[in-house]
Amino acid sequence: MASETKDVFSQDSWTIITVVVTYNRQPLLRKALAAHTAQILKPAHLLIVDNASTDGTRDMLVAEGWLDRPGVDLLALPENTGGAGGFAAGLKHAIDSGAEWVWMMDDDAEPHPEALEELMHVATNLDCIYGSIAVSGTQTSWPLYGVDGQLFSDVASVPDVFQVVSVPFLGFLISARTVARIGYPDKGYFIAGDDHEYCLRARANGIPIIACGKSRIDHPTSRHYRFGLGPVRPTCFYIQPWKRYYDVRNRIKSAIRYDGTLSTLGKTIPATGVRWLATMLNEPDRFAQSKAYFAGVWDGLHGRSGRRHEQWGL
Repeated sequence: MASETKDVFSQDSWTIITVVVTYNRQPLLRKALAAHTAQILKPAHLLIVDNASTDGTRDMLVAEGWLDRPGVDLLALPENTGGAGGFAAGLKHAIDSGAEWVWMMDDDAEPHPEALEELMHVATNLDCIYGSIAVSGTQTSWPLYGVDGQLFSDVASVPDVFQVVSVPFLGFLISARTVARIGYPDKGYFIAGDDHEYCLRARANGIPIIACGKSRIDHPTSRHYRFGLGPVRPTCFYIQPWKRYYDVRNRIKSAIRYDGTLSTLGKTIPATGVRWLATMLNEPDRFAQSKAYFAGVWDGLHGRSGRRHEQWGL
């Protein structure tokens, strides 16, 4: 498939739609929307995907006049489908509305005023995925790995443009043409790992993933650390037991899908054991955490999807 490029600042520039997924976080959403409306390069539309919030989010959007602003739209989902379902629905709605590029992120992300402008200076190829950099002060908010294995954690060391293993749904830019090739995010993941799976799928289809160091988004940093010895030294995150279930389950689902069952049993399951040990040594609620690990491994190996943590009592 031939690559297509276009000058983003010409009269026939790309049609860009921004998608923000929210659930029960009014104060954060307010700040995020303010940051989006302050963008130097304005998207054609700002689409708010409300994942069936129960805290009056929709009433707030109406009362504060957000939905009266030109180019601001609301997609109100009938039930909470998790981040994965929200992004899948928002991406589809944006493309059905005529978007050539869709820029996606959560409601706790605050893009710098020049974030979209800087990203679109780089994003000239419909056959690539691009990503902004999530930052917290002088540090990156999430582990950011180049395809050569280099880890970037200091914002000052992040290159202006470089190829990465994956980017999270925090300033994730994808074209309608690429979506036509690889499909939508897997809403069965519910939360955790849906963006990583999407990047794995893209790379399996020969689509490079490019990070833009000058396009920055303020986002709370993840609490993570490396644990283990020798070749098995995975990145570990401090997360609640109910969310741990999805992290474990979805890692295993992705490993089986892209590496095969034998590789999963030989690499991913041992790495999961290392993460469990790290959790036992570093985090509270050890019984609930252990239960989440067991449930995640069980459901991951059995290919189960969707919202299931309540079924396990988590």
